[in-house]
Amino acid sequence: MVRKRYAPPKTGIEWLKSIDYDKYFDKIGAGKRHYLFWKQFGKGLLVTYAIAGACWWYNETSPLGWWTLKHKPKEEKEMAHLYERRKFPYPGDKEAMDEFIAKGGMIGTAIGPKGIPELDKDAYNFHKELQDKKMHQEAQKLWLRMRSEVISELQHKGFDVE
Repeated sequence: MVRKRYAPPKTGIEWLKSIDYDKYFDKIGAGKRHYLFWKQFGKGLLVTYAIAGACWWYNETSPLGWWTLKHKPKEEKEMAHLYERRKFPYPGDKEAMDEFIAKGGMIGTAIGPKGIPELDKDAYNFHKELQDKKMHQEAQKLWLRMRSEVISELQHKGFDVE
């Protein structure tokens, strides 16, 4: 009868060196023969994220509208400052909050710079207010033009008009 010799237990490093890692990596799909697949997969991810990032960046800085090929109308360009991203201060920073509120606070929210809720400032009223303002400007232009015409006619007839 042949007796086996007693082998002392392996230390941690010897045991780690004795493991065949390629066999385990091959079982989970990360072995040497899968290298080309993961290389192509990585390239595909890189290109996909690069295209998505470029589209996202273009959308943020685009002179065009939201994924349209039409230029933004004049009114929308004038109102763009209401929709641009603003940096809000940290609520615990008292000086920054005071400065932020002094500059106008959160434009377009239900609470104005004074901290008083503006209940009548919904989208319809805001649009109506803009139309009224524009109409007032047009009426002012028309009035000034008519006034200057009347003054010029009176001066042409010989009246002294200031």
